[in-house]
Amino acid sequence: LHLSRPKCSQSSTFPEIVELNVGGQVYVTRLETLTAVPNSLLWAKFTQSSPGDLPKDSKGRFFFDRDGFLFRYILDYLRDSELFLPEFFKERRRLQKESDFFQLPELSRRLAAVSKQSSYTEESGEPEEAELSSPVTSSSDRSRSPGAKAGYITIGYRGSYTIGRDIQADAKFRRVARITVCSKISLAKEVFGETLNESRDPDRPPDKYTARYYLKYNFLEQAFDRLAEAGFSMVACNSTGTCSYASNDPGEDKLWTSYTEYVFSR
Repeated sequence: LHLSRPKCSQSSTFPEIVELNVGGQVYVTRLETLTAVPNSLLWAKFTQSSPGDLPKDSKGRFFFDRDGFLFRYILDYLRDSELFLPEFFKERRRLQKESDFFQLPELSRRLAAVSKQSSYTEESGEPEEAELSSPVTSSSDRSRSPGAKAGYITIGYRGSYTIGRDIQADAKFRRVARITVCSKISLAKEVFGETLNESRDPDRPPDKYTARYYLKYNFLEQAFDRLAEAGFSMVACNSTGTCSYASNDPGEDKLWTSYTEYVFSR
């Protein structure tokens, strides 16, 4: 009697949550995101190889010697098969080079089309920033309400989550403690109305600015929905993060804490 060993998917040897070091920038994402585009470089690395075959940094993260800042856009594309660039994004050609390296032909095609359109614009003497149109969509493509006052609103958010010793287990997310608003007071009140908590900076004139308001929301998407309805679009985002252990034992749960700011413009 011959019993053959059942075949196991090669990707099962990798954890469900994968930590990457790309050019010194740390990313944490799901395995299914990295393997979303068949025949891409990341798909091949994480389905046709084993963890021991890939280079790692001193903390055991899978290492790729590429542009760590531009990789965020590669990751966004893998998540949604779409890419939304900031309005004045000037590194399309470098991003196309990264796309070519990671073997994402559809993304490379879209970026090449935008670059070609941009070159035509440069020859006509118009600003390069004006060309960030579809198929790679820019924030300037979104509609604005007629007569709406222009301005900026910055949304701040601090969050944390824990990854246990078994990294394949679901991450334990903590509730968002506070979502802050920084903007001109009249603009903040126009967008958020009664959902705005003014207790930390009351009775200020509407033409002044504040960084002390916060929202009566538990989810960032609630704030984003209000901003979108008011004709705002995101133009920039910045985040910092730290990792610590619940105790001095490196084998204990990892606690990730981050602070992120989203800048919206109208």
